[in-house]
Amino acid sequence: MSMVINHNLMAMNASRNLANSYSALGTSTRRLSSGLRVGTAADDAAGLAIRELMRSDISSLQQGIRNANDGISLIQTADGALGVVDEKLIRMKELATQAASGTYNSDQRMIIDSEYQAMASEVTRIASSTDFNGIYLLNGNLSGENSDHNGHLAKSTGPLKVHFGSGNDCSEDYYYISIGTSTASALGLGHGAAAKAGTGEAANAGKAISTQALAQASLAALDKAIISKDQIRANLGALQNRLENTVSVLGIQVENIQSAESQISDVDVATEMTEFVRQQILTQSAVSMLSQANSLPKMAMSLMG
Repeated sequence: MSMVINHNLMAMNASRNLANSYSALGTSTRRLSSGLRVGTAADDAAGLAIRELMRSDISSLQQGIRNANDGISLIQTADGALGVVDEKLIRMKELATQAASGTYNSDQRMIIDSEYQAMASEVTRIASSTDFNGIYLLNGNLSGENSDHNGHLAKSTGPLKVHFGSGNDCSEDYYYISIGTSTASALGLGHGAAAKAGTGEAANAGKAISTQALAQASLAALDKAIISKDQIRANLGALQNRLENTVSVLGIQVENIQSAESQISDVDVATEMTEFVRQQILTQSAVSMLSQANSLPKMAMSLMG
């Protein structure tokens, strides 16, 4: 290389190498300080796109876990209320058994029937007042097959959808909670019970226990009511188990997706620290060589002196 004074090519070369090393040092510093290998799209454009999709799925699934847990809380609320209804039905059967005995007169049976009707009214009150976040659970609003319980109506009815997946596929991302009506009339008990087909006192079984015959007929009606209530509770128990399994599966999904996202996005600190030290040495060396290259033109001045 000729000795010239118009261009300092060695200094230009050292400056370019310094710029490259300093830029790489800055990248390593950013990655180590943020913990991210992919901090900008320039780091890995495809990786960034995949990472953001994974992050959206992770956030959606985490909300799905909260939704499923809310569904479990709703079911537990309904089941707890039905546990109290169970106590009332057992007491009503006890009263009916008492009134069915011939050792009581009509006046005494009327007194027994007054408690029976009070228990029936309490069953209806519990069913009509049990709610979760303003959604009534046992009054029939969540029963049936139509799924228009979407919250936008003043009185939404039909099964309640619990959405827990990151998409909108009915076989993967949600299912419905349906709860039968648990009022006394729906169970065939109390004065509000619908009239049954037939004639005579047997047609009014379950409505009252004011006579010995009505009390005897009510025993079978009470058994049917208890079975109906137990069917509702069994269905709620199955739904709760299903939701608890869903929460477990969603937690595993979140964990695995988070691991995959980490492989793409997070920096390997050991590897990056090695690169940081390497670029730091190169930068220091380039600075030193640039200083030396800038002093080389002075050698040409010595020839001219």
